[in-house]
Amino acid sequence: MTRKAGQELPSLQELLKGRLLTVKEVAERLNTSERFPRRLIEERRITFVHVGRNVRIPEAALDAFIAAGVVPAITLDGYEGGRAA
Repeated sequence: MTRKAGQELPSLQELLKGRLLTVKEVAERLNTSERFPRRLIEERRITFVHVGRNVRIPEAALDAFIAAGVVPAITLDGYEGGRAA
């Protein structure tokens, strides 16, 4: 998970309170192939849990990963129109 300035990462206890999702469930939620969440795990970009030989991703960790990638829209406050030079 990447952290932007001013964003707090959830504690380990908060991450483990919710559901543990399979790689397939994470891929479906992200609308990607299963390879993408596996790559996130391999690159240690998302928190995961080993359950025996299986890997699970806490739902809170997935929510935090998605929130970290949100790019806010540009507001029109102060927009004067026209073209950039």
